[in-house]
Amino acid sequence: MSGIKLFVGLGNPGEKYATTRHNAGFWWIDEVAALSNSKLSFDGKFFGTMSKLNSKADAWLLKPATFMNASGKAVAALANYYKITPAEILVIHDELDLPVGGLKLKVGGGHGGHNGLKDIEAALGTRNFWRLRLGIGHPGDRNEVVNFVLKEPTKDEQTAIDEKVYESTKLIDLLLAGEFESAMLKLHTKK
Repeated sequence: MSGIKLFVGLGNPGEKYATTRHNAGFWWIDEVAALSNSKLSFDGKFFGTMSKLNSKADAWLLKPATFMNASGKAVAALANYYKITPAEILVIHDELDLPVGGLKLKVGGGHGGHNGLKDIEAALGTRNFWRLRLGIGHPGDRNEVVNFVLKEPTKDEQTAIDEKVYESTKLIDLLLAGEFESAMLKLHTKK
């Protein structure tokens, strides 16, 4: 089985959104870039900030510079250019249906109303790509969701999310190798 060749963190560009819950996917990419010494820079051809993952791997890091609901444009541009299949893509995103600090790795499934996932599905023509879901909790009222995801987490929530971001970046070698079962076991098994 082929490993991940494209890691896509979802978020909204700009300072205004940098610390909001909806940008958890960007935080993951930033962490991996820092840990692997990969230099992220904007590339207009791919509508995002990106870098080759600075390792032995033939893999890329991408933060779409489009807004969340147009994320598919950047993903499709890079995937098509480098001939990366949907099964070789991991999208890292904030997840309302998981408690703060919850983590789940899965392939395929619905978008759960997440506009970034919805747009990527449309651009790729399939749901069969990998997702790393970073739990941000739920406001309890669906009418509050937009307001909630575009606000900063509390200090405790931020700490919990940061810990899980860091913990999940340690799976990168397994993901690159296509060892998804091992990665899921490590991630989903309570210590």
